[in-house]
Amino acid sequence: MDRWRFTRRGFLLSLSLSSFAFAAACSNTQASNLSGNTGGKKVIRIAIGTQDQVINTATGGSVIREEKLLEKHLPKTGKYQNVEYKIEWSSYTSGPPITNKMLANQLDIGMMGDFPLTINMTTFQQKGGGVNTLYIGTLGYSASGAGNAVLVPKDSSVKTLADLKGKQVSVPFGSAAHGMLLKALRGAGIDPDKDVKLVSQAPEVGGTSLRTNQIDAHANFVPFGELFPFRGFARKIFDGAELGVPTFHGVVVRSDFAKEYPEVVVAYMKAMLEANKLFREQPEAVATKIEQWSGVEKEVVYMFLGPSGLQRLNPSIRQPNLDALNNSVTTLKQLGRLDANIKTEDVTKLIDSSYLKQAMQEMGMTEDQAAADADKFVIGGEDAETKQPIQDAKLAAQLWIKGEDKVRSYASVQNMMSTLKKLQADGKQAVSAIFVHDRTNGWKLFAENSFFVRSNDGISAFLTEREAQTFAQQNGAQVVGVKGLQEFYAQELQPSLAAR
Repeated sequence: MDRWRFTRRGFLLSLSLSSFAFAAACSNTQASNLSGNTGGKKVIRIAIGTQDQVINTATGGSVIREEKLLEKHLPKTGKYQNVEYKIEWSSYTSGPPITNKMLANQLDIGMMGDFPLTINMTTFQQKGGGVNTLYIGTLGYSASGAGNAVLVPKDSSVKTLADLKGKQVSVPFGSAAHGMLLKALRGAGIDPDKDVKLVSQAPEVGGTSLRTNQIDAHANFVPFGELFPFRGFARKIFDGAELGVPTFHGVVVRSDFAKEYPEVVVAYMKAMLEANKLFREQPEAVATKIEQWSGVEKEVVYMFLGPSGLQRLNPSIRQPNLDALNNSVTTLKQLGRLDANIKTEDVTKLIDSSYLKQAMQEMGMTEDQAAADADKFVIGGEDAETKQPIQDAKLAAQLWIKGEDKVRSYASVQNMMSTLKKLQADGKQAVSAIFVHDRTNGWKLFAENSFFVRSNDGISAFLTEREAQTFAQQNGAQVVGVKGLQEFYAQELQPSLAAR
């Protein structure tokens, strides 16, 4: 695995060396190490493969690892009374290497997106020698597909998907972003097989290609659709949320490991539940830690997993997850990456929620409670400017000021701008991020990548120019600014953004 780096505002950010140490440790682990005896103690290996940079796996990976949550919940009585646990973590940039390691019995638990997860489970059915993998819980997910995106170099003349005709477009083949790209192109009247040249590029390669203008466009999954624009070298022209097709990352476990050590699997699920709770209670603090562990800026982590974020943290396996699996099977078959005879039922029959339900029971929780916790994790409280209650999260705005530990929330874009004016008057212009929210759906947006409408009831933000134009026409208003805030109250906002 090659180490890689990206540039944002001239600052080189390198991927944490820890992930390579983890990968090396995992690659040296042999299947015979599943269990053994050392000094009279039975040794149980727990080998877990995560994707640290794909930050919606964080509450199943880096948060558990770094906060030692699994150690806290591992069983220590009964048949585990005289056991030594050997916990091995490894991080990868995509799902396929995790599947390969699981097939080689070098990983027991893995986490990946819906497309790789589908390939994981069907591959085990064909090559697992009687061992399957079970989908046991959900990490970050989006019922609309938010998080996948199509990007172009920042100064590209390409504005829409239709402009990609005759261009070269890269995407990690076999990923959820690949499926999103194909649907999006067809929706724009482009034949993916004839009208564009598709090439496979992993996130780190695609990012470099965008930054050096070696590719016309690049499609990717969480968090790269927001991360690359945030770092200043790419621009988003299509968001997966526009398709309304669910996407998620989930946890899979080898069936033989789960059968032999069910209490260990339950302990892992309890650790994940605690990690979710920790993020809901301290989103800024945990996002800051995840930046240290993953190299992904805290503002981007917060955008995906914070209140009103693009990804929900509901561990249950619900209808959006089933819909995503069905889409994965259909699309992967069309791509020739799954046997034509495979059906969605071949995947969904390997869902096993029993470990999660047991973990919830032992922690005094229910699935309904977990769903409610996820649904109500939206912007609330009082306006940092007026001190009035924030009643509608879709109209809310937020500021993350450099040097501050907490994000400031506002009931409206106008109130947020009032604070910006005061900051500028005081000579304080260092803003890490300005968040607004799509008025129609509530999706969290970076302000500089949004469209705005100024109407009688205030200022509204939108993900797409099309939706902004529709709202403006219905309300006798106008879209203010072409994209972002370059033309929208430029004197008030642009200096703050430039100072970032």
